[in-house]
Amino acid sequence: MLLLTKAIHVWVDETRPRNQGARLTAWELGQHGVPHTIIPDNVGGHLMQHDLVDMCIVGTDRTTYTGDVANKIGTYLKALAAKDNNVPFYVALPSSTFDWTMRDGIKEIPVEQRGGEEVKYIQGMCDGEMKKVLLTPEKSPAANYAFDVTPARLVTGLICERGICKANEKGVLELFPEKK
Repeated sequence: MLLLTKAIHVWVDETRPRNQGARLTAWELGQHGVPHTIIPDNVGGHLMQHDLVDMCIVGTDRTTYTGDVANKIGTYLKALAAKDNNVPFYVALPSSTFDWTMRDGIKEIPVEQRGGEEVKYIQGMCDGEMKKVLLTPEKSPAANYAFDVTPARLVTGLICERGICKANEKGVLELFPEKK
């Protein structure tokens, strides 16, 4: 018997403004011994241009049954960079995140805007206590879109507990025939 393994390395976006990637995802990967590097959110395209990414896998908060994906802000830009650099772009999701009532994610999925203070301030440990630091000019306004929608045409496939399917109505309904 021959077993082949592939070295895995995960590029972890910091996931501004709440920094879930830098705080939570990196911690979880470290707990499981998965090699990883935290990067600023906008580095992904550069890494793809230089052949440092073999595959992009993101999560989703809501997915239409036609394959449009609502996820953390910046997902759409990662999908565009992946498409431009021929990097497969997959979305991992539990089937509970499928929205069986929506066809057009860009038109129908509401995008939450959160308070600008999340963008203007950063919070972290300093000398053993949590500190909040202003990053911007005090009077500058900030917009804080929490999510964006990636159209199905940019998604290589959807990965869920039932399998992997194309990000389109036919592919999704093949995995979920009871929804036809």
